[in-house]
Amino acid sequence: MNGAWRVEVVHTADLGSIRRSAVRALLYEVFDDMTEPDWEHCLGGVHALTVADGGIVAHAALVARRLGHRGRPLRAGYVEGVAVRPDRQRQGLGSAVMAPLERMIVDAYEVGALAATDDGARFYTARGWRSWAGRTWSLTPDGAVRTPDDDDCVFVWPGASEPLDLTGDLLADWRDDCAW
Repeated sequence: MNGAWRVEVVHTADLGSIRRSAVRALLYEVFDDMTEPDWEHCLGGVHALTVADGGIVAHAALVARRLGHRGRPLRAGYVEGVAVRPDRQRQGLGSAVMAPLERMIVDAYEVGALAATDDGARFYTARGWRSWAGRTWSLTPDGAVRTPDDDDCVFVWPGASEPLDLTGDLLADWRDDCAW
């Protein structure tokens, strides 16, 4: 533990209303395009929180999803809501919340995945995440639908046990608002 901050890992069910509200406020502060569906995508899994300055200054969530690759479903640990308060960025807090989630991906899932902004892509690449070079899809109520706008923003964690063809197709389970 760093003397100025500490990392906590907690399930959504154990966040409590005050911490849940603090995490939500952090995400809305960091992301100017944050939506309610984006927030809902962060819920139902585990949250890594960096606590400092009397509150939550960094957050990342890991939720369970199903991805399809090479004709088979994969149990995926999907990273959501990675955010660091603007005045605390570039101090290692993002890495601090990602490290326990990456360990969980390796120990509990067949693959790890996330969608990154252009700025976030540099951070994830530096941590060892690999850019998906193939086509992306979403399994919707109407069947599989191409998501070409997401082709360049999906990253996978190489520490997971499932060998991947990074140039192949990747199918995400359906959810409201956005597939990735």
